[in-house]
Amino acid sequence: MSEVLVLKLGGTTLVDQAHVLDEVAAVARKRPVILVHGGGKRITEWLERLGVPSKFEGGLRVTDAAALEVAAAVLRGVVNSELVSDLRDRGVDAVGLSGVDGGFMIAERVAGLGLVAHVVGLRRDFLDSLLVAGQVAVVAPLARDEEGIICNVNADDAAAGIAAGLGARQLVLMTDVDGIRDGSGQKIATMSTEEAERLIADGVIKGGMVPKIRAALQAVNWPGAEAVIADSSDPHALTRALEDKTFGTRITAEAAAGRA
Repeated sequence: MSEVLVLKLGGTTLVDQAHVLDEVAAVARKRPVILVHGGGKRITEWLERLGVPSKFEGGLRVTDAAALEVAAAVLRGVVNSELVSDLRDRGVDAVGLSGVDGGFMIAERVAGLGLVAHVVGLRRDFLDSLLVAGQVAVVAPLARDEEGIICNVNADDAAAGIAAGLGARQLVLMTDVDGIRDGSGQKIATMSTEEAERLIADGVIKGGMVPKIRAALQAVNWPGAEAVIADSSDPHALTRALEDKTFGTRITAEAAAGRA
């Protein structure tokens, strides 16, 4: 397995996640880091300003040509640049890119969602060259589909696809809740595939948490790999996600295979 840490952050303001970026800078001095970011809330804000309606199916944004233009501008032009700049302020050699750059994300269109694609493969030599050079890759979730059309990609899916393609030992998906809860409201420390699908079918896991869970399961296909769904608001969110087994919901390869 690779010691690369793949981390997904939301696309909220830098003030909201400055503490996480402090931790990213510290981790990046010890091991390779790839930071994938979202931007859903800010995309919605811009769409509202421009009078473009937002629609979601199964927690994923339905993206037409007008919405894609806004999404690409916000993700690659605004959020990505802010994160790269903020990391560089912390002494980190960071470079911004999207899955379109170098064609490093191999994606296929998702039926029924318009210009939305799912990551199915990775051109890892492109990312490896950045990591060997000591760069933190800051990735906007955009990719070309099988017809060469630029598409929006769910950020959790993008992070999971990168983690799976690199054989990363750890994937951390930051969110605004402290983990996944069962039907009684109890936090689930570890989760299996069967349990995840049951909670989705029962409506306990719903909305944007559905693609997040399925992304996590995608990324833990080998023994020793783990994905952590954790609350980014904790003052030591990343450190706890990496080291504290009681923090968030942890999905391991063994649990994903129903053996834990």
